[in-house]
Amino acid sequence: MSASSLVDIKVPDIGDFDEVSVIEVLVKAGDTIKAEQSLITVESDKASMEIPSSAAGVVKEVKVKLGDKVKQGSVVLTLEASGAAAAAPAPAPAPEKKAAPAPAAASAPAAPAPTAASFSGSADLDCDVLVLGAGPGGYSAAFRAADLGLKVVLVERYATLGGVCLNVGCIPSKALLHVAAVMDEVKHFDSLGVSFGEPKLDINKLRTHKEKVVGKLTGGLTAMAKMRKVTTVRGVGQFVGANHLQVEETAGAEGQEKTGKKQTIAFKNCIIAAGSQAVRLPFMPDDPRVVDSTGALALKEVPKRMLILGGGIIGLEMGTVYSTLGARLDVVEMMDGLMQGADRDLVKVWQKMNAPRFDNIMLKTKTVGAKATKAGIEVTFEGEGAPAPQTYDLVLQAVGRTPNGKKIGAEKAGVSVSDRGFIPVDIQMRTNVPHIFAIGDIVGQPMLAHKAVHEAHVAAEVIAGELQGNKELASAAFNARVIPSVAYTDPEIAWVGLTEDQAKAQGIKVKKGLFPWTASGRAIANGRDEGFTKLLFDDSPEAHGHGKILGGGIVGTHAGDMIGEIALAIEMGADAVDIGKTIHPHPTLGESMGMAAEVAHGSCTDLPPARK
Repeated sequence: MSASSLVDIKVPDIGDFDEVSVIEVLVKAGDTIKAEQSLITVESDKASMEIPSSAAGVVKEVKVKLGDKVKQGSVVLTLEASGAAAAAPAPAPAPEKKAAPAPAAASAPAAPAPTAASFSGSADLDCDVLVLGAGPGGYSAAFRAADLGLKVVLVERYATLGGVCLNVGCIPSKALLHVAAVMDEVKHFDSLGVSFGEPKLDINKLRTHKEKVVGKLTGGLTAMAKMRKVTTVRGVGQFVGANHLQVEETAGAEGQEKTGKKQTIAFKNCIIAAGSQAVRLPFMPDDPRVVDSTGALALKEVPKRMLILGGGIIGLEMGTVYSTLGARLDVVEMMDGLMQGADRDLVKVWQKMNAPRFDNIMLKTKTVGAKATKAGIEVTFEGEGAPAPQTYDLVLQAVGRTPNGKKIGAEKAGVSVSDRGFIPVDIQMRTNVPHIFAIGDIVGQPMLAHKAVHEAHVAAEVIAGELQGNKELASAAFNARVIPSVAYTDPEIAWVGLTEDQAKAQGIKVKKGLFPWTASGRAIANGRDEGFTKLLFDDSPEAHGHGKILGGGIVGTHAGDMIGEIALAIEMGADAVDIGKTIHPHPTLGESMGMAAEVAHGSCTDLPPARK
């Protein structure tokens, strides 16, 4: 009989998120589970992921429940493990106190590496680097590799380059959010003596404007690919071996139609940039009135009543657009607050200003059923804020995104993929197969385009360095200390590094410098003084009163444009004196960062003196 013992199964490194929320518990006491079997599903502000077991055995006790917040080192369950697992359990490391956690290479450990398939056919194309996926990460990888002198093939299933971000994500949503912001702004100009009258909406012209913005950017990418002599191949890519990818040609704007034409590409190195897709809840009806973010951006019509499933950034951004165009909003969120991940004081300012948009904000509430009727989509709720079933003209599913790691035949290349679909990589973005790299959403949190671009450059440089014998390039690594997050709502919310909530949870002593925009000349002149800028500095005894900046947050107009300065300050190890003595132009919103640093330092003269 094999030995057995109790083992605590803990949450592994989950990347640039200190805490995530449990939205599903997949096992119960008494269940027999395998190593790498998923135990719980957790959700951050932009994606969901599954946490697997690090050992096999029988579940003795589940330590978490729906709605709990967990982080690296949190115990998920106690397992009666057997065999090698019992003899030498390897629990995840305890959470480490650190000001700015580096992003994990992947959200969960992968199953044992598969054996690559043997491919003996001929290739139609060959290259130094094949890049699978042409989103911000993919095209950046392809262009950087080409600039470094490599022969590059870029595979993309859609008609245009740019991926989700440029075609049906970041860029079109910002085009619409800009229009919404201007519409909201001019509503208040009557009180300033300027009247514009009621806006008249031509939804077809607005949709055309959005499409022109997208077209200008994607067209520019096509031109730059040609300038760099990057070969683009349209189609769905599937690995057929460790050095070969088969591409089945696609047609149509949606990239779903297959022509039947196939070609095989041989590569020395590969960069997987296949991204992610929106989560679709299984109980939602297949109906045009139920959409994900892509469907919402199609902007076919403005509903009278709209439900947003999920209180994260993506849903609230799209809700802002539809609300300004005339829709009334409801939002349902399982957790106790919207925009999880940002400090509550930032979100409070946004929520106060945006309260008129919403008829219902249902927190600690689950959506448990939905059916299509002639009148609309009838949705049933359960939980603290649950009303009777409600009917909506449009339902937006914004409950996260899942990676596409299981959809590219990675196992035939010998590439490990986690149970959830993430591909683990090291700090050089290398998978378990030395000549295959992965970047972007598919490698884990946070699922952000600006993270993917930097990872792309690393992968391309490492490959070029190894092929060309350039040690400096070959030593490139993704070691960003922090990655900023932005909600492009109105007002915008932006944050980077350690949050105040994380500092409290981790027992890190910080000194806060908060500058309210009610004291900002520019914010007052703009008529937008609802916001503030907050900086957090190390206040541990070891800092001796001169602690470096650990994090910061901004709520207000153009917050996203300014957060980069705080990220740079963290990367450079600046303290309050460095930032406060940097002369910022006046009057600007950006000078609020210098003044927030002065508040922390005790030298700000734009606020009443601090009480002693």
